[in-house]
Amino acid sequence: MSKRKNFSATRLPGFTLIAMLTFVMLYLPIATLVGFSFNAGESPSIWEGFSLKWYGVAFANVEVRAAAITTLVVASLATVVSTIVATLAALGTTRRKAFKGQTLIYLAINQPLMVPEIVTAVALLIFFAVLKKSTGYTGIGYMVLAHSAFCIPFAYLPIRARLEGMDMTLETAAGDLYASAWQTFRRITLPLLMPGILAGAMLAFVTSLDTVVITEFIKSPGQDTLPSYMLGQLRRAMKPDVNAISTLLLGITLVMLTAFFLLSRKRD
Repeated sequence: MSKRKNFSATRLPGFTLIAMLTFVMLYLPIATLVGFSFNAGESPSIWEGFSLKWYGVAFANVEVRAAAITTLVVASLATVVSTIVATLAALGTTRRKAFKGQTLIYLAINQPLMVPEIVTAVALLIFFAVLKKSTGYTGIGYMVLAHSAFCIPFAYLPIRARLEGMDMTLETAAGDLYASAWQTFRRITLPLLMPGILAGAMLAFVTSLDTVVITEFIKSPGQDTLPSYMLGQLRRAMKPDVNAISTLLLGITLVMLTAFFLLSRKRD
């Protein structure tokens, strides 16, 4: 009797062709954008030679520098806030026995992942409009809070996954040796959890860095981030320096995602 062969999707007819077409459709436009960011001419579609001048133009642009500073400030603060909240939420939902309503809590935390981003943006717009009217404050804090709320589930998932993969033997042993809850957390849980926290923070940073819909709804005048600035430029005219800015953002995103991938693979 012949042995039954294991099923593999890679052996299906046409799999290789479909995979190649998928990669081409996904990455050819990105490769084209990166290539034309080094175009010497001003045409967005005609190659006129290699040059780095559009990177110089982008760095010399005062509006680009201001938008870059705003982007980094908002992304950094949102990362800190969302990672702290996500860590506390992950500890509260995993380091205890199953309880009634636990699934509902998971649903509430991951809600921004399941609804269209524009729905979250409109909800935050209405909420912050009430706050602005009652407090008179119109600063960047609203955008930080909006990005933090949107980034919490992105930070929560890798942190929760890390916690669920951690054995509680060491924590139990620490309790048996009369360590307090804080001592156990600081000396055992936190060091073991740190790769998950760093991975969640990087994912939250990238998410805040790239989001444009929530920024467009929440921002006040003079609070453009790089994505919202680029969107505004595209509405007027396509300039080659936008390609350079896009390439820089792509590079930062790739570095952060690579670090996230490496941290996620780290084992005890």
